[in-house]
Amino acid sequence: MNATVVLFGTFALLCLIRVPIAVSLGVASLIALHLVDFTLYTVIQKMFSALNSATLMAIPGFVFAGAIMSKGGLSNHLISALRAWVGHMRGGVAVVTVLACMIFAAISGSSPATAAAIGAIMIPAMVESGYSKRYAMGLVAASGTLGILIPPSIPLIIYGSVAEESVGKLFSAGIIPGLVLGGILLVSAVIYARIKNFGGLPRESMQERWRKTGKAIWGFLLPVIILGGIYSGAVTPTEASIVAGAYGFLVSVLVYREMTWKGFLEVLRESINITAMIFLIIASATVFGMFLTTEQVPQDFAQWIESSTSNKWLFILGVNIMFFILGMFLESVAIILITLPILLPVLALFHINVIQFAIIMTMNMEFAMITPPVGLNLFVVSGIAREKIGEVVKGVVPFYGLMLIALVLVIVFPGLSLTLAK
Repeated sequence: MNATVVLFGTFALLCLIRVPIAVSLGVASLIALHLVDFTLYTVIQKMFSALNSATLMAIPGFVFAGAIMSKGGLSNHLISALRAWVGHMRGGVAVVTVLACMIFAAISGSSPATAAAIGAIMIPAMVESGYSKRYAMGLVAASGTLGILIPPSIPLIIYGSVAEESVGKLFSAGIIPGLVLGGILLVSAVIYARIKNFGGLPRESMQERWRKTGKAIWGFLLPVIILGGIYSGAVTPTEASIVAGAYGFLVSVLVYREMTWKGFLEVLRESINITAMIFLIIASATVFGMFLTTEQVPQDFAQWIESSTSNKWLFILGVNIMFFILGMFLESVAIILITLPILLPVLALFHINVIQFAIIMTMNMEFAMITPPVGLNLFVVSGIAREKIGEVVKGVVPFYGLMLIALVLVIVFPGLSLTLAK
C-alpha cells in the first residue's frame, strides 16, 4: 500500500511542477517499483512489448493522413465545396464549420488536428460574416472534439489495445454518437444565427457549386475509403491508416499539386512529433500499469466499489466526474491508459458493456480537449486566432451544455453506441 501511495503521490507532484506526462508516469512508476521486487530488464522489456502492436501502428498512419490533408490542400477544397452548397443559408458559415470538422474527423482521428485544419480557415470567415470572435473560437474548439469520436479515433485505438477489444467494433460504436453530437452542434448553430439575425454568404451558381464539388471529390472520397475499407473487411484499421496516408499524399502531389518539399517536411515533422508523444506516454503508462497489476490495485478497487455501492448509475456518475477532473490536468491518452486497467474489472461487476463504456469514456475525453488548464484544443484555437486562452475558454463554455446532452443520451440509450457495433 505504501508503494501505491508513493506511485500516485510522485506522479501528482511531478505533474504539478509541469514535468511532461510521459516522464511523470515513467519516473513515478520506477520509484514505486523500486520499493517492490523488480528488475530494470523487465521494465524495458515491458515498454518495448507495449509498442510492438499492429493495432497501435494505425496511430502514425492516421496522424500522417490528417497532417497531409491539412497541408496538401484537401481540407481547403472540402471547405470551399461545403461553403458553395450551404454557406448562403442563415447560419451557413457556422454550419460549414461543423460539417467540415465532421468530415475531417473521419480522416484524422485527432481533435487538435481537426481544430487546427478547420479553424485556420473558418474562424476568419465567421468573423467576416458578423459572428463574434469568441463564438467562432468556441464553435471550432467544440466541433474539433469530434476528431476523437467519429471514427477513426486515436483514443479508441488505444482503448481497444488496452481492453483487447476489436477496434473495428469500437469505430462502429462511435458513428451514431458522433453524428448525434454533430447534429446537436448544427442545430445550435442555426438557432444561434436566427436569434442573432446573421445572414449567410452570397449564393453561388449551380455551375460553381458543381465545379467546386468536383475539385473536392478527392477529399470527400477519403472517409469513404477509410471507413468503407474497414467495415467491408477489405483492410484492417492499421492497413486503412496506411492507405489513407498514401492516398492523401498522392492526391496532394499529383492532383492538387499543392504539396511542396518544404510542406512535406513539415508534415513529417508534425507526424513524428505527435506519434512520438503518444507512444512515449503508452510505454510509460504500461510500466505504470505493470505496477498496478503487481500490487493488484484494480482488484482491490473493484472490491472497494462493490462494498461501497451497488448502484450502477451512481458509479457511472462518479466515473464521469472523475474523468472531468482528470481532464483538467491530463491528456486523453494518459487518462485512458491510467484509469482503464483499474476500471475494467468494475465494468464487469456492474454489467456495463465494454464497448458502450468506450464511447462514454471518449466523450469525456472530448471535454478534456476543451477544459482548462491543459485542453489541447484551447491552445490550438488560441494560436490560430491569436487570442488569449481566457477568451477561448469563454467562447467554449456554452458548448459544455450541448456536449453534456449528447453524453447523457449515450449513457441512457446504449443502442446509440451498440447498434452498429454488433
